[in-house]
Amino acid sequence: MSIAACSLGAASTCLDLSAAYIKTRKQFGKPLAANQALQFKVADMATKLTSSRLMVHHAARLLDAKDPHAALHCAMAKKLATDNGFDIVNDALQLHGGYGYLADYPVERFLRDVRVHQILEGTNQIMDVIAARALLADD
Repeated sequence: MSIAACSLGAASTCLDLSAAYIKTRKQFGKPLAANQALQFKVADMATKLTSSRLMVHHAARLLDAKDPHAALHCAMAKKLATDNGFDIVNDALQLHGGYGYLADYPVERFLRDVRVHQILEGTNQIMDVIAARALLADD
């Protein structure tokens, strides 16, 4: 669950950085934040972050309670949080445009960091195997 939490932190930071960036960066005399397509992107990023955060918290509660279904929920939470974390950070890089690739902006580092989260503590494909076995097990 620690890798899932790391992805949430990176995604949250990059969402905040992106929102601040598009409020200040201007194009055609208006802030990028005035563009409805970018507003939708930020809203989508926030939705992915919130749903991932809720799933990680739920799995952690089950794990703390030693619930017999904790492994299933932990596997699903890890996969969701790391996949969504990568997507959110990737979208943040896109919102920063060419600046997103510069070392002066932390988004490029976060992108490299969150990519490995889909591999550490078991690849996300292994999380699918764990979840499928739990769901299809004879009780």
